[in-house]
Amino acid sequence: MPHDAVLRTERTRLSPFAWADGEQLLALFREPEVRGFLLDDVIVSPAWMADEIEQSRERFARGSAGLWSVRLAGAADVVGFAGFREFFHPPELQLLYGFLPAQWGKGLATEVTASVCDYAFGELGFDEITAATDLPNTASARVLRRLGMQLVRTTDDGPAGTALFALPRAVWLRRQAAAEG
Repeated sequence: MPHDAVLRTERTRLSPFAWADGEQLLALFREPEVRGFLLDDVIVSPAWMADEIEQSRERFARGSAGLWSVRLAGAADVVGFAGFREFFHPPELQLLYGFLPAQWGKGLATEVTASVCDYAFGELGFDEITAATDLPNTASARVLRRLGMQLVRTTDDGPAGTALFALPRAVWLRRQAAAEG
């Protein structure tokens, strides 16, 4: 996928992480409500953000999936992000997303992550998509369940434990066919 490829949903435009978005993305990752669940409340540095942008761009350049900045259709400001980031050793791509608190409760997370999953299964041929969320983050778990993900297991790592979810390609395709039928 080229660095300039864009995904669109009914209400949003997603563009691969770009250097020009660095300041807005850093502010998003530093939002207390966002970093509380995604980063165990760590305030990340500009260097960390630059590394995330570079790693995402490299994944896209290799023909894999990275992270997209999310903007409301017709707007310039970044209101969220979604896509895939490597976790664990050996690296495993996992679905990751976050939105400014002002965008919570509007269905954007489900809309955007569905588009990202559709791209991963349809364009990249993923066999399965995995995601993790802190156990107290029930809103994120609801988004994952709306995508069709199933809880695989919970762990006691992190401050409050983690729920691990998986979505096999066959389940996604059945759900898409049912929605179109």
